[in-house]
Amino acid sequence: MATARDKNRLEAIRTRIKDFPTGPGLYFMKTGDDKVLYIGKARNLRSRAASYFQQGADLIASRGPKIAEMIAKVESLDFLETDSEVDAMLQEARLIKDIRPPYNTNLIDDKTFPYLEITTGDDFPGVYITRKPRSRGSRLFGPFTGAKDLREVMVVLQKIFRFRTCKLDITENDPNRRFFRPCILYSIKQCSAPCAGKIDKARYRKTVIGDLVRFLRSKRSVVLRRLKKQMDEAARVLDYERASVFRDRIRLIERLDRRGSPDQDVQPEVFAADPTEALVQLRKILQTPESVRIIEGIDVANIAGAEAVGSLVKFIDGRPFKSGYRRFKIKTVKGIDDYAMIAEVVRRRYKYAMQGRELWPDLILIDGGLGHLRAAQNALDEMIAANVDKPQDTGKEASGNTKIASIAKKQELIYISPGTKPLNLPTHSPARKLLQYVRDEAHRFAQHYHHILRGKKMLNKGS
Repeated sequence: MATARDKNRLEAIRTRIKDFPTGPGLYFMKTGDDKVLYIGKARNLRSRAASYFQQGADLIASRGPKIAEMIAKVESLDFLETDSEVDAMLQEARLIKDIRPPYNTNLIDDKTFPYLEITTGDDFPGVYITRKPRSRGSRLFGPFTGAKDLREVMVVLQKIFRFRTCKLDITENDPNRRFFRPCILYSIKQCSAPCAGKIDKARYRKTVIGDLVRFLRSKRSVVLRRLKKQMDEAARVLDYERASVFRDRIRLIERLDRRGSPDQDVQPEVFAADPTEALVQLRKILQTPESVRIIEGIDVANIAGAEAVGSLVKFIDGRPFKSGYRRFKIKTVKGIDDYAMIAEVVRRRYKYAMQGRELWPDLILIDGGLGHLRAAQNALDEMIAANVDKPQDTGKEASGNTKIASIAKKQELIYISPGTKPLNLPTHSPARKLLQYVRDEAHRFAQHYHHILRGKKMLNKGS
């Protein structure tokens, strides 16, 4: 039997849903203290959200006991409009990985969306579908929302542009190419066979890869008009089977728009490198007696000083440990003061470690330059000084083994301590790449959720 409180709660939610738009986007089910319980995507936000709260509906029978349990905890709903269903799908996946709502069972793992990769660093670039792109020497399109559609459209594109999809190591100056026998794709006119010297490097890169890239970047109107003309001609002569082939190709090519962009729809777990060498190198740089196993990265984000948040990401043995991620809504800093915000996050994060109730990381990495590093170091020093006369607190002793560093953007200088010169590691240094990964993950974790929900007070409460 529903209580009066439950009736009032549900009525307030139904009233709120009436203000939802009818377009695509995400909806957020939250507790009374703004903790996100569930994130869902919808073609029609109002209709989808309302379906959970229909009067007289039997949620256990229609949705299952887990959803019914969740709905009993929901105190409020909010939404985020998107430009398309594709945007909703990509943002849903990213936010679920970031926030890890307790009632989202899918997408929490490291499963990623695929990319279309063109290996532009090769003499004769290949075109591949991949979830693990090269670290350099390639051009990416995507991520795409459907691997099956992408595989099917690849076949159509290869018939049009005749690019290679093999893994052969083909170089222009290989004299044996002219003796090589191409595969059947050349015979059926689906590949230009650079492996057998049937096309030179300049022509392949210009007419095959260049045309493909322009096609992927454009609205593809020329190719679509040609296919539609061929479909109409086949239908006019009553060759409906051939017309249906062109129809299917048109639909597949139109599905190329079901994708995001590498910059806006970041999948950081896709680009993670093997950290083993990086951790060995990092130990030498930091001159630590023990291995650097736990790294915590800190960043802050704000929009004109409003709704400022801090983020903390945790890496264990060089890989993200998502359960250790935290957000902090900045409480003590007014206006724009990144240094003060960094100091607040440091104090709030390590107060329990200072008391010996939590473990210290081996390295605290701050997103920023020398000023950010000093702010974090001063905050730690103040905490240690405040606890110096408290012998029961053992955390301050353990903190002596924790290193602190910062890494600045653009020049990518690494500051190990305020009194030393910054390090400028080589671009492809494993240690530099790992520190950049931690820094970028902290930055993304702070910025992404903050920016797309600007003006909406949905932030998880930090400790």
